Amino acid sequence: MDQSEHLLKHAGEKVHASSPSTTALLSQAGVSVWLDGISREQLASGTLHTLIATRGVVGVTTNLSTFASAVAGRTSYETQLRTLSDHGSTVAEAIDSLISSDVVNAAAALEPIFQRTQGLDGRVSIGVDPTFANQAHLTLERASYLWTTLNRPNVMIEIPATAEGIEAIADATASGISVNVTLLFSIDIYRLVIRAYLSGLARAQLAGHDLTTIHSVASFSVSLVDTEIDGRLGDTDAPDAAELRGTVGTANARLAYRVFQEEFSSPRAQSLLTRGARVQRLLWTSTGVQSPDVPDTFYVGELIAPGVVISMQPTTLEAFADHGVVSRNALSDHYDEAVDTFERLHAAGISYEKVTDKLLSEGVKRSEASWRRLNNVVSEALRQSPEDS
Repeated sequence: MDQSEHLLKHAGEKVHASSPSTTALLSQAGVSVWLDGISREQLASGTLHTLIATRGVVGVTTNLSTFASAVAGRTSYETQLRTLSDHGSTVAEAIDSLISSDVVNAAAALEPIFQRTQGLDGRVSIGVDPTFANQAHLTLERASYLWTTLNRPNVMIEIPATAEGIEAIADATASGISVNVTLLFSIDIYRLVIRAYLSGLARAQLAGHDLTTIHSVASFSVSLVDTEIDGRLGDTDAPDAAELRGTVGTANARLAYRVFQEEFSSPRAQSLLTRGARVQRLLWTSTGVQSPDVPDTFYVGELIAPGVVISMQPTTLEAFADHGVVSRNALSDHYDEAVDTFERLHAAGISYEKVTDKLLSEGVKRSEASWRRLNNVVSEALRQSPEDS
């Protein structure tokens, strides 16, 4: 990949740096960089290894929509699809095989990082069937199946933060499963997620699990909050509407980070941490900028704080490597400003609860739609004979 001159800000000073690993400064600030989405082509071509070496990538999340599109393209999956078809595999079996192959290969690529960081990073996460989002027992059953079948310590199982999902998060954690909590938009729900994780850890300890081996991240969406709220602000004549546009997503993230600090400073959490438990790290997702009026590295630059994970799609990762700015305490230094933003949002007549409820509901529906598309794509591929493919 091309090396560029990067504009960076570190410890209050701006510094120019020419380096293939500019995002290493994010690591120095305590941030872990994860790649949002992985494909077989990236694995086969060595792109993931390159991003690990030159962009400081230390983890990967899977993306159903991206995966469905990749399988639809067929190029990288053709041979395996033919084999699965020849063996008479069902659609469900084929999907398991296709996804598992990519996850296992990504886990192998990240294994050295997993070992070096003692399990903190070097992670690849895979989601449960999204049609189970509102069924705790089926979510747990699927999470347990994936955890056991993949049998890789650096895998995380993605579970959405629905009401039933939160129950499954506690149960999965209690079983010793490392969980990536997805579809988080609400600060209040995030607090429930942390407490479910702590409850699961306490149960895991009673069951004899080694708490040092159980890790978790909470994937908190950022830009989607701004997109939804900005649309609503456009329909109001509130005097602050224009100034509020593009500010609520980061304010929401900052207050989520404050919740993180509060909950993991509690006596309950501290008691578990002294016994080897790990904090559930915040993972910022949907960090790509949607508005042409906002710098393409805006969200990443505004979400830097010690101990967080930032997930980026390739375009955002490359943009940040080229001209990103790294600063310390981008979150905790702005708590008062974030509180003020929410007070003004309320004064403008925008319901935060209605926004976050809608985003969660739509997130589940999008995941279900991607899952249906993947099922349709794989079903069609299995029906085709080798001669027709």
